[in-house]
Amino acid sequence: MATPLPASVEIVEVGPRDGLQNESTPVPAAVKIELVDRLAAAGLRAIEAAAFVSPRWVPQMADGAEVMAGIRRDARVRYSALVPNQRGMEAALAAGVQEVVVFSAASESFARRNINCSIAESIERFEPVARMARDAGLRLRGSISCALGCPYEGPIAPAAVADVVRRMAALGCDSVDVADTIGVGTPGAVQAAFEAAARVLPMERLAGHFHDTYGQALVNVLAALQLGVRSFHASVAGLGGCPYARGATGNLATEDLLYMLHGMGIATGTDLQAVVDCGEFISRAVGRPNGSRAARALLAARESAKPACA
Repeated sequence: MATPLPASVEIVEVGPRDGLQNESTPVPAAVKIELVDRLAAAGLRAIEAAAFVSPRWVPQMADGAEVMAGIRRDARVRYSALVPNQRGMEAALAAGVQEVVVFSAASESFARRNINCSIAESIERFEPVARMARDAGLRLRGSISCALGCPYEGPIAPAAVADVVRRMAALGCDSVDVADTIGVGTPGAVQAAFEAAARVLPMERLAGHFHDTYGQALVNVLAALQLGVRSFHASVAGLGGCPYARGATGNLATEDLLYMLHGMGIATGTDLQAVVDCGEFISRAVGRPNGSRAARALLAARESAKPACA
């Protein structure tokens, strides 16, 4: 059953980490730092800024400590980082991260191929990370990959999503992301997954993370909003994607999400035009076309509004 739409929602900006991690050409730390600072200045209050993972596996994220040391800390912003193990957690603590993100999958096949262990083993690996986060007073967030579909197993049963949510709640996660990693979800599947997850963890502690491979990300956000989800992930300029999904077009663009939410009268505390500028900055820096349709339209409108030369 649909619930009344909220007056406001939280946007978790994942561009600096999830959006850039698969870029093959190294992105300088100075560019990442400027991106994070620009996003904070635009009003985003939750930014996934880095990952403390093995540089052998994710070389683009090897400069996490440098990025965290270089950003201008805004007391209103929650800066988070992906942490795979105890060693990464030690580095994250030293870097002053405020939220730790741990991850698993709703698909056993994806878990084994992506993180080289079973779902149960992945949760067990995070027990010392969770304990260290609690001891340090940090927020702990869990993320579930392939919650709506898997490149190896196909559609994922809602019960499988609920099972991983239960495991992450037992681990001590303050919130859990339901992620459509390969972007195959549709509104019905989204609502089934969130309804199952909410039987384990309250809806207000769940977040939606949607990719736009099949052009369904915004309607999936709306489907989740109608159930009471109040937190959504997005990536500036639509950066990112999944190497396991042929034709994947990246994460839901922050600009597109903001344009829809603001048009519905839902507050985000974010300046859309400033986020458009952030998207143009990073798109030029990495040499990619801006993946946000709303950003491209708004930029075109700016150009058309300029006075003609005399």
